[in-house]
Amino acid sequence: MTREQRKWQHVELALRADARPETSDFDEVRLVHRSLPETAVKDVKLDTALGDLMLSHPLLINAMTGGSAQTGEINRELAQAAAETGTAMAVGSQRAALVDGRLQSSFRIVREMNPRGVIFANVGADVSLDDMARAVEMIEANALQIHLNVPQELIMPEGDRSFSGYLRTIEQAVTRLSVPVIVKEVGFGMARETYRQLVDAGVRIVDVGGRGGTNFAWIERERRGDGRYAYLSDHGQSTLVSLLEWQAAQASLVCVASGGIRHALDIVKAHALGAAVVGISGKALRAVQEGGAARLIEMIYGELDELRVLMTLFGARHLRDMQRVPLLVRGEARAWCIDRGIDLAQLSRRGEV
Repeated sequence: MTREQRKWQHVELALRADARPETSDFDEVRLVHRSLPETAVKDVKLDTALGDLMLSHPLLINAMTGGSAQTGEINRELAQAAAETGTAMAVGSQRAALVDGRLQSSFRIVREMNPRGVIFANVGADVSLDDMARAVEMIEANALQIHLNVPQELIMPEGDRSFSGYLRTIEQAVTRLSVPVIVKEVGFGMARETYRQLVDAGVRIVDVGGRGGTNFAWIERERRGDGRYAYLSDHGQSTLVSLLEWQAAQASLVCVASGGIRHALDIVKAHALGAAVVGISGKALRAVQEGGAARLIEMIYGELDELRVLMTLFGARHLRDMQRVPLLVRGEARAWCIDRGIDLAQLSRRGEV
């Protein structure tokens, strides 16, 4: 199977309902109600910063696709919606286009459709610095996502089997590339140990890419067709747990929350846990499948409207104010924090006067 065929197979499997968990760890977070919020919807501001990148609102159409004629058409629709709504957007892995120049148009269409927007290039940590620079140049990117997807590669029959030297490559990318570097997990989450490694490598921005969204372990198992590695389908940390681990690490990292974001309440919970930006992938892909760019535009504006309402409910005039809202964590996520020594009391008592 060619890379081009594999890219389209990933999209087809990602659109299947059983590629997504039915529940989310975000349901285990309760934000404490405030009877006197002392604010108004009209006063809410949604602008945010991702390192030195200033964004008009915190939604990110996160890395999904590219590398074939069919996925190029999807990228066209995604980019059109991004341009209309002022939404930052990341393309999927550009590895295929670095190998086969004929596939570059499926990525370049994003910049053509959104000439002034914030766009992220995307490659794995296994490519050379020259290829990273080529990926950035290909779409005139404002930043580069370097994705980490070890479980997916190991389950994939044709996937990589060696992951040595990734940290060194990331460190070189941070110091030598002309754009900011975002290190992104692909559905398996992050933990304190990873955050500390990345800080030591000079990384300033991470995308936690937690378990709870599109399940690439499940997708690769389906592609295999032999039932092997089924026990890895729930491997990794959820997006919620990854954010709690980030809180505990007290790392000097700006955080993107992605993986299973379902609605505006998940978004405000992610911001309450410190995220600067929230990424959506599968949800955006399904919107495009249902009604093209127009449906995705409608969905994004709807989420932003609801986000303003919810921020008003909790007395937050700016996204950073959500980090003063007290919250409680229950269920398996709480048990995880107890076992890992993560202090939840500070989250439940914050905002007290």
